[in-house]
Amino acid sequence: MTELIAVAVITILAVISPGADFAMVVRNSCLYGRTTGLLGAAGVAAGVLVHVTYTMLGVGLIIAANTALFTAIKLLGAAYLVYIGLRTFFARADLTVDLDASGAGLTRLGALRSGFLTNVLNPKTTLFVVSTFTQVVGTETPLWQQGLYGLFMSLAHLGWFALVALFFSHARLRTAMLRAQKALNRAIGGTLVGLGVALGVTSAP
Repeated sequence: MTELIAVAVITILAVISPGADFAMVVRNSCLYGRTTGLLGAAGVAAGVLVHVTYTMLGVGLIIAANTALFTAIKLLGAAYLVYIGLRTFFARADLTVDLDASGAGLTRLGALRSGFLTNVLNPKTTLFVVSTFTQVVGTETPLWQQGLYGLFMSLAHLGWFALVALFFSHARLRTAMLRAQKALNRAIGGTLVGLGVALGVTSAP
């Protein structure tokens, strides 16, 4: 029971903490609408399952023990954050928003891929999943139970970011934000770039 509570609490805290996934879902929901935001949330949840899968297969233990490999993953994640941050910062300020479609600027597949890559390459998610499975989940915990933990982590991300997408694609809030779209792009883009640079600096050997 103690292990279950610990996993649940850590997961909830990790999900609601601000990061690249939150910025991505907020931006896509505001600019392209509800459907795009929800697809991004689904991509984020799918990305979590990637981390859970390799961790359960034992790769997470290798990463935790191999400093060079872990550093490479963090630097790759930092580079991706900088990339999407710059794209957001310099994005056009006259995009069309449609709550019932995926938006002219981002296809449904693109929205799903954006969420997926954001979390697959998100060092915060890597640290969260690997740390939880290597430090909280006991070695005697059955595989089926570990699998349920991983499914819970993924569904928690899906639920939270679906709510974020629904909230930020709401007509009134969306309209208000689109009036300041250029500033919003620069704020979110700058935050992403800052996160990426900070991560890159701390990860560099």
